Amino acid sequence: MGLMAARHFVLPERATPGTVVCSADSVVVERGGRALLDAVSLDVRAGEVLALLGPNGAGKSTLLNLLSGDTVPDRGEVFFGGRRIAEWSLSELSRRRSVLLQDNQLLFPFTVHQVVEMGRAPWRRTPLEDDDNEAIAESIRAADVAHLGNRRVPSLSGGERARAAFARVLAGRTGVLMLDEPTAALDLGHQEAVLGIARDRARAGDAVIVVLHDLNLAGAFADRIALLQDGRIVACDAPDRVLTADIVSEVYRTPVEVIPHPVTGAGIVLPRRG
Repeated sequence: MGLMAARHFVLPERATPGTVVCSADSVVVERGGRALLDAVSLDVRAGEVLALLGPNGAGKSTLLNLLSGDTVPDRGEVFFGGRRIAEWSLSELSRRRSVLLQDNQLLFPFTVHQVVEMGRAPWRRTPLEDDDNEAIAESIRAADVAHLGNRRVPSLSGGERARAAFARVLAGRTGVLMLDEPTAALDLGHQEAVLGIARDRARAGDAVIVVLHDLNLAGAFADRIALLQDGRIVACDAPDRVLTADIVSEVYRTPVEVIPHPVTGAGIVLPRRG
């Protein structure tokens, strides 16, 4: 690494738990005359897992893309680290937040190890480049892809690709994780493992925002849930205050009941049948 690059590198500051690390302020996103998001405001805090829930087309992925800086609102503002997100360069953002996209196909013939290495790209020519090998190895273990290291991505199953992509995001070691449906292609054990890692990262002080379709996973692992419907947030609070039978039945337009988990007591959402 060159002396000039080292001299100008500023290590991203770690946010104090409870601090707002990014936020949307009355954001509007319109496409084809339709509002995908309509005057949405939301804060994401260090030290928490914030789950975005809602029916198909509610605006979950659009909101995540706004908070990551990948989408620009038609109206309203997005802030990251106390500044308008547009004021950050892409390289500065990439060292402060890691993003797992919903459409993460990874179809190029890279090996799994090469894919995970890509997560370290933001730290090239910085002092933290020295952590590459440790970060890559740790992420490969956490995502349970060590046995796949030399396999080429197109040969993998959907779940294996998803875990390789998750390992890439973990390797970045940023203070904000933004995950769009990270459990969609995973089996039960790996779903629990991925969200357990998200929970651990939040306990360590990181901010985690995750789009989910499984209400019960969100209820088990999230500190707060933002429930979207037709481009608006209709509820944002602790899981037991959001995942009630009345609220879920209305938003998803199907009757449900909520029963306590026999061990944890957390609410379990079930469709009302029979």
